[in-house]
Amino acid sequence: MTATAATLPVHSLPQSELLTLNIADVPVLKDALGPGIDYQPMFLDPEAGIWVVLAHFAPGAELPVHLHTGGVHAYTLKGTWAYREYPDQPQTEGSYLYEPGSSVHRLFVPEDNTEDTVVLYIVYGANINFTATGEFHSVLDAVTIARLTESLGQAQGFGSVKYLTGGAVRYTA
Repeated sequence: MTATAATLPVHSLPQSELLTLNIADVPVLKDALGPGIDYQPMFLDPEAGIWVVLAHFAPGAELPVHLHTGGVHAYTLKGTWAYREYPDQPQTEGSYLYEPGSSVHRLFVPEDNTEDTVVLYIVYGANINFTATGEFHSVLDAVTIARLTESLGQAQGFGSVKYLTGGAVRYTA
């Protein structure tokens, strides 16, 4: 007899299909977080506070200074980027970076890049964004990304954008 989820001596969640996306089927939402900062949502779970996006940065793009409330995994697929605080440690194609919670930095893409930089981010928690003078600006988390995806999908003519999501708080009975 071949083992199945029903015959194993453990409990598992029922799963009728694989939860998979082909990134080629997910639209690139343009100028989502500023000029030249685009993204493709892959997994947004507002309840667990996890968001996974494929970010596309044009040469010269820059994010505001931000604090991470949780850890971040970043894998660079294409191009080069760095932090203003660590300009001597650029992230290049094939680089994997872990950012611990409470880290603060300002991401930039060199203006002399000849192509867009593409980075896969797995983010736990939120980015707390600040202005150049250190004043609170905004929060970027799975809830915000989901709302942004909804509004940009409509505004940019994609309609509802398909991505994976999690959670569904409810009573059991």
